[in-house]
Amino acid sequence: MSSFNFSNGNFSLKMEVTEDQPRDESLAKIEIALLSVIFVSAAILNTGLMLMLWKRRKQVSRMRVFVFHLCVADLVVAFFQVCPQLMWDITDRFIGPDIVCRLVKYLQVVGMFASTYMIVVMTIDRYQAICNPMVTFQRRRARWNIPVCVAWVISLTGSVPQLFIFSMVQVAPGVFDCWADFIQPWGLKTYVTWTTLVIFVVPIFTVVICQVRICRAVQINLYIKTHQDGETTMVPALPSRASSVVGVSKARIKTVKMTVVIVLAYIICWAPFFTVQLWSVWDQDAPKETATFTILMLLASLNSCANPCIYMLFSGQLPKKLVALLCRGRSDRKDTLHEEATL
Repeated sequence: MSSFNFSNGNFSLKMEVTEDQPRDESLAKIEIALLSVIFVSAAILNTGLMLMLWKRRKQVSRMRVFVFHLCVADLVVAFFQVCPQLMWDITDRFIGPDIVCRLVKYLQVVGMFASTYMIVVMTIDRYQAICNPMVTFQRRRARWNIPVCVAWVISLTGSVPQLFIFSMVQVAPGVFDCWADFIQPWGLKTYVTWTTLVIFVVPIFTVVICQVRICRAVQINLYIKTHQDGETTMVPALPSRASSVVGVSKARIKTVKMTVVIVLAYIICWAPFFTVQLWSVWDQDAPKETATFTILMLLASLNSCANPCIYMLFSGQLPKKLVALLCRGRSDRKDTLHEEATL
């Protein structure tokens, strides 16, 4: 067996240890500073947006439900992934019993799963709204949002192995830390590769397929509208699926654009993280202890700060707040309410 410590959320780039080695204090200070900024920003932004959505729950829409649960997932990342890691970096060792070690590691991956799969089900919902609008209409009155429930079930069940992989391990005489044990030589490689597939590769592949089909449907919709406005002649017959998107509204197109930006932000934040993880386990000569590797891992959590900003930007809330703060001028309330109603 071999022991490894996975620091940022689930993973770490620390080498196998046979003795208690001193850490790089300068790098630790950078980690603490970055994690502090990320934690405070993610907590404030997601809590504020969640409260705003909760106050307007009577005018709830499907998109707002997804955004609300995405806020909850990002708060799980902030409080159970970023915050424990911040305290861990401050103390240098995990302080707590074995059950707390296992629970923290479980919740860290729950946040990663939930944030990812909430974006997946949000994208699939936009695909249904654009390409199969009748299906979406029939589901509107359902008491439970099935896609959201599926995302949480996947997150809670997919993280269960963490409870058995991690435990308090003696890393030096009299020194214990929250570490994971893997069978050599394939255990760690299998774990990191599998996690990368289920949390990053498969979800990204799914949302890209949905976005491509959505863009094609919107393109057909614009083509039809252009010919209907410019010509009186009949438009050539189109496939049944194409004809179902003729009535795509600007509001739906706007939510699709917002979803695309959220997906792009996720890829930008997490692609370097998972690339570094795969490099670290498959290449023995990878520079695992460098500041670049460490910072790339920490920046992945910025995705939890980006999501609420993207929603507020598309809903008109972010520009309104900035104008009120910087210029103290009047904003057009009518336009703002119209923008909010589209999401």
